Amino acid sequence: MKIVSKTDIGLKRNSNQDSYSTGILSENSVWAVVCDGMGGAAAGNLASTMAVKIVSERIKSNYRNGMNYNSMKNLLASAIAAANIEVYEKSISDIDLNGMGTTVIAVIIVDGTACIAHAGDSRVYILSGDSLRQVTKDHSIVQDLIDNGRLTVEEAESDPRKNIITRALGVSEELMVDYYVEDINENDILIICTDGLTNYITNEHIVDISKQYDFNILPEKLIDAANENGGGDNITIVAVSH
Repeated sequence: MKIVSKTDIGLKRNSNQDSYSTGILSENSVWAVVCDGMGGAAAGNLASTMAVKIVSERIKSNYRNGMNYNSMKNLLASAIAAANIEVYEKSISDIDLNGMGTTVIAVIIVDGTACIAHAGDSRVYILSGDSLRQVTKDHSIVQDLIDNGRLTVEEAESDPRKNIITRALGVSEELMVDYYVEDINENDILIICTDGLTNYITNEHIVDISKQYDFNILPEKLIDAANENGGGDNITIVAVSH
């Protein structure tokens, strides 16, 4: 398996509140954590950085070869729970940090099967040929309105509430996390990204770029495209191929 990644401040922000880390666990297993902080520049950056550090350390220290998928889910759950508590306690210890939090996506991929833990509106996609399928479902106000039939997908694209999320790591003592298990077939690409990509580039454009460029520079080229379309947010992309 191959894993490549890149983050960029974008064109409009003064700081990068995204944070991420990736690594190789064994010959056939890799991991990644991607977070998009919120709560003001300093607070958002701190929340995402803390979360990535804690979750990454838990994965690296507790993963064992031969773990089944339920064990990996429990590993991701405990790692995110630990990060949630630490970020929350930090936020209530300093008035300048009150309300800080971060989206979180943590992934362990073994032998082409991805175990995914997710809260917020950062996303995981699987790119397979001409198809780009969103694996995760956003925890956001507009997604809830779509699910309730009160908003169409097209209306959601321009809705002023589109960046308001309903779950985030660090904003309360408890965090509900969604879990997925997905197979990544040969030549498929798993893409983890923050909304700085998906708010500025269409699915079709992502597919087109993946066909034009080598996998090793895919994150860089996707970031270039998002910046060309406005670059209004920080952009972080991790791509894994099997």
